[in-house]
Amino acid sequence: MGRRVLPALFVVIAVVADLHGSHSLAADALLAALPFAAVAALVTFGDYIDSPGGANGVQSLSSGAIVVLLVVSCAVRNAAVHGVPPLGVSSLVAIVCLFALKGMLAGGPQLRRFSSFWPAKP
Repeated sequence: MGRRVLPALFVVIAVVADLHGSHSLAADALLAALPFAAVAALVTFGDYIDSPGGANGVQSLSSGAIVVLLVVSCAVRNAAVHGVPPLGVSSLVAIVCLFALKGMLAGGPQLRRFSSFWPAKP
């Protein structure tokens, strides 16, 4: 569970730090998220290899894209002299969107399970 939550937590810290103008803290948070995201991507890819089909492929591609975008954002932020370049901001927005997609894919089967508690049509 931690390997899935920690990258998202560090990305949220980076977003909040960017919004408050602490760009160095945001860069550090993104750099801290990178190893956890890489491990999560490897585990997700292993799950896809074990049982292909369903949402495992999209989860695996999303995890890989998150790792690539984290590397891009860290590299762009490291090379920046003042502020955050637009590529750093747009990659962070894409990372947040991919985490949202992964959350919806993971929560979909749980919602189907709860649909059995709703009454049938009268």
